[in-house]
Amino acid sequence: MQDYLKGLNKQQLIATTTTSKYTRVVAGAGSGKTRVLTSRIVFLIKEFGIDPKKILAITFTNKAANEMKQRIEQQLDGTSLGAHISTIHSFAVKFLRSEIKRVNYPSNFHILDTEDQKSILSEAYKLYDLDKKEFNVNVALDYISNNKIAGISFNVALERAYNYYYETLAKVYKYYMERCHQMYGLDFDDLLLFTNKILKAYPEVRDKWQKRYEYILVDEFQDIDNVQYEMIRLLCNESTSVFVVGDPDQTIYTWRGADVNIIMDFEKNFEGTETIFLNQNYRSTKNILNGANSLISYNKNRLEKELFTENQEGKKIVHFTAANDDLEAEFVVKTIFDLEKEGVEYNDIAILYRSNYLSRAIEKQLMSVKIPYILYGGVRFFDRAEIKDMLSYLRMLTIQDDLSFKRIVNTPKRGIGKKTVDDLFDITRSNKVTMIEAIDLFEGPAKKKLEAFKKMVEDWNKRATKMNVEEIFQMLFDESDYRATLEQSKDPYDGERLENIKELMNDIVSYKNNNPSATLDEYLNNVTLYSDIQADKSGRFVSLMTIHAAKGLEFDNVFIIGMSEYVFPSVRTLDEGITGLEEERRLAYVAYTRAKERLYLTDNQGFSYAASTAKQTSRFIKEIDNQYIQQLGLASYTPNIEIEKIYNPDVSFTITKKSNIKTKYKPADIVVHDYFGEGEVISVENNLYAKIAFGYPHMVRTIVINTPKLRKKGE
Repeated sequence: MQDYLKGLNKQQLIATTTTSKYTRVVAGAGSGKTRVLTSRIVFLIKEFGIDPKKILAITFTNKAANEMKQRIEQQLDGTSLGAHISTIHSFAVKFLRSEIKRVNYPSNFHILDTEDQKSILSEAYKLYDLDKKEFNVNVALDYISNNKIAGISFNVALERAYNYYYETLAKVYKYYMERCHQMYGLDFDDLLLFTNKILKAYPEVRDKWQKRYEYILVDEFQDIDNVQYEMIRLLCNESTSVFVVGDPDQTIYTWRGADVNIIMDFEKNFEGTETIFLNQNYRSTKNILNGANSLISYNKNRLEKELFTENQEGKKIVHFTAANDDLEAEFVVKTIFDLEKEGVEYNDIAILYRSNYLSRAIEKQLMSVKIPYILYGGVRFFDRAEIKDMLSYLRMLTIQDDLSFKRIVNTPKRGIGKKTVDDLFDITRSNKVTMIEAIDLFEGPAKKKLEAFKKMVEDWNKRATKMNVEEIFQMLFDESDYRATLEQSKDPYDGERLENIKELMNDIVSYKNNNPSATLDEYLNNVTLYSDIQADKSGRFVSLMTIHAAKGLEFDNVFIIGMSEYVFPSVRTLDEGITGLEEERRLAYVAYTRAKERLYLTDNQGFSYAASTAKQTSRFIKEIDNQYIQQLGLASYTPNIEIEKIYNPDVSFTITKKSNIKTKYKPADIVVHDYFGEGEVISVENNLYAKIAFGYPHMVRTIVINTPKLRKKGE
């Protein structure tokens, strides 16, 4: 047997040496798919005698492409490779350099990156006098991309616009397209769309490129979208051999166009497909892998497979439920300290979460005990713009500094422009007063607006003397119109900003509970102390990232925090029904299978301001077979309640049949909440949570029964 084939397991060897024209390799997590792809290319060259120039291999990232090239060159004993191995966008550039002249573009067209795109939009915004806060640049870019991919021209988009907002976006779309054409610029969408356009419109070009590549191999096939799939099919003729590798259970990018049905239905489009399963996992212990298997088995739209491993049994998955966010984070940090005592390096530890706002509590704990960490793919919680905005509002009730004033005087928009703020600052410097004091000396068109802002701040200061920190925050959030601005925004990113601000509310409540006599000023000083901690020069740091950012990575020790229902799975995906739920479960599966030796799943029983409900343990923990998981903390407590487990993707897991616990509240009770006001109890769950109908705008809320904020009316 050739050296490059030694060490392959039975299924890997079958995939590497298959003679099938069409092959779909379903490669489970940690099953060695990269080795199979590289070995397959070497096999084609060495055993079949295929000209390397006849091979096209498409990968998901440049890093993966370079890794494959290096491995293949080593296995070919340094012989020049010749095969084209790249991302699909890099291939499109190669194609267009040769063929784009057919649509009257020069071969030296300009490839536009994100900053280039934003520069063009800045021109359009200036031309149409648009505010970037009202017309978010990222939203505009998404709008343009979605229309282009759907084949909707700017003229059609303008015809379909049903209000001023979309009419304006359509005009920006028109400017963008015309400007790109003027400079012969192609963005990343255009690279694919122009390639497909030329392949479809010019049969002689299509025929030439179909003959150029006899073997097409595609990595991460579960993540391709319909535009990419169309290109691959256009490059195929009746004699092309197609070899795709992917895992439907790891399709987690549908939000950016990936379609799990492309890999699921591959054999329908390529008749006679051989499907080969790589089901031996080389990454995780038996307990971690079997736990992940039991989770993903709840999905229905999948190719049935059961991963196995010859690795040791390992430690059980740990599920820890804490009483609140801070205690959950405290458990994680304490466990990290314990791991360090065992000789585990920080860079062998990752903390993953479903959404960026969940990093707040763990960041604070890590910083407080000086554990170095790096946050991948996001901004640190207290550095996020919306968090700084709300902290600036709070500071207007304490030191009223000019930096805070400038940040929020026109946030949200109050018609107070930059020139007004600059003029006010000049008065401040001349008279040695603060900016809010300088309003009395200001003369100009915006004087009434400035006076209205100052009066609002003065009113807040008077009322704040009789409020706790939580109530002050709610007052500022509501009466500044910041909440309404985010809730009514068409910018999809504002949904996450709203979640972040609600998480800040959690932090304030937590701080107040831990420090009952603390003042607002003390809280703000405490927040200021949380400055960045740099990783040391040896690269010793804990990695923090979303689960999406962790795709393709692995760590010896993985913590997944925030494992609460309506957080993970998220409320928004549950609204999408079974399709959204199955994508969330695939995301959990990807998260679990990042772990090699230890996996910790944590949640807490506090109140989630982000989800506006009391927290309950995620179904994705309950779906792990009990023999593979160890329950710690509150998770180890079993109440004396008979419950019936059910499987229903649209509701919670359990239905309480009967309970011996005496309930504090019952349906129809009239209750009073310190912030939400008077309400009527609709239902009570396990004597832990009460669903209560409050008046507008709070409506129905799920409240933790033992919160000191809640009481029966008259008590």
